[in-house]
Amino acid sequence: MRRILILLALSLTTTSVFGETIRASDAASHSGQSVTVEGVVNEVHTVRSGNATFIDMGGYYPNNTFTAVIFARSMAAVGDVSGLDGKTVDITGTVQTYQGKPEIIVISREQIHVK
Repeated sequence: MRRILILLALSLTTTSVFGETIRASDAASHSGQSVTVEGVVNEVHTVRSGNATFIDMGGYYPNNTFTAVIFARSMAAVGDVSGLDGKTVDITGTVQTYQGKPEIIVISREQIHVK
């Protein structure tokens, strides 16, 4: 059952590859939609506890316009993202709002495409 749920989650996050590509600055208006957010990565940082890594676009935290979030439980599947600073990337998934800011939760490396 768990394997089916993981496959379902992956299919939901990767199907948007065929959907709309938007700028990081437009992500807030696409909450609840599965899209690809394209932008230059301004900053990659991991919280001190190591529980999450954040890929910020459209500025530096806390003034960024978009964040991709990788929780510790997904880091093995996603891999090292520390080298993304300054690169143009596409992040694919469902946009959700957390504390008033748009984000996509990344659980697989297939959600990240470096241009």
